Amino acid sequence: MRILVVDDDAQILKALRINLVARGYDVSLARSGPEALDVAAKLKPELVVLDLGLPGFSGIQVIEGLRGWTDVPILVVSGRSDSADKVDALDAGADDYVTKPFAIDELLARIRALSRRLLAEPEEPITSFGDITVDLATHIVTRTDAEGLGTAVKLTPTEWHILEVLVRNPRRLVTKHHLLTTVWGPAYGNEDGYLRLYLAQLRKKLEPEPSRPRYLLTEPGMGYRFSPDA
Repeated sequence: MRILVVDDDAQILKALRINLVARGYDVSLARSGPEALDVAAKLKPELVVLDLGLPGFSGIQVIEGLRGWTDVPILVVSGRSDSADKVDALDAGADDYVTKPFAIDELLARIRALSRRLLAEPEEPITSFGDITVDLATHIVTRTDAEGLGTAVKLTPTEWHILEVLVRNPRRLVTKHHLLTTVWGPAYGNEDGYLRLYLAQLRKKLEPEPSRPRYLLTEPGMGYRFSPDA
């Protein structure tokens, strides 16, 4: 399992990395809010261990940023013991909360519990909207006509990659920055024109009225949202 540990305390990062690697986890580290979001977008961890007091962005902002595009389990590990802080983190989308100082055995037990929950929720490989079916396992997109006959819709690799990110996060805001860094890489985080071009192409291929999209929606100034229920 790939775990991203986010904390600005070098000693805690070192201790957690040693303990997690010793138990077979693949561990990545981040020391600030912006770095956490960049690493998560690039490596797609299967679980995030997150402190709340971070430079750059707060832990709450990191949770909100992650929840814009992923259901990855988030375990908050923080020195803030006030119930209001716990409620804020859980309301933002965290899955569990451990207060510092913590026993490593308790932390590992919480990680195992979140891991079991993840394994118990297999991802649905097929999504349908309108007359379009997207098979995430085979990378095949099909349009079904009035007679029930299916025709393959040809997408470029970049179009597929964008569609896959959106379809895997139904009804959630996916930020422009996340799409750009996921599809093109960290150096393209501000190239909004790329997204406008490819979203226009996807809409021409998948939307009944490309100029009035129902499924691939723009959230002005923020990003895009896949709405399968339109």
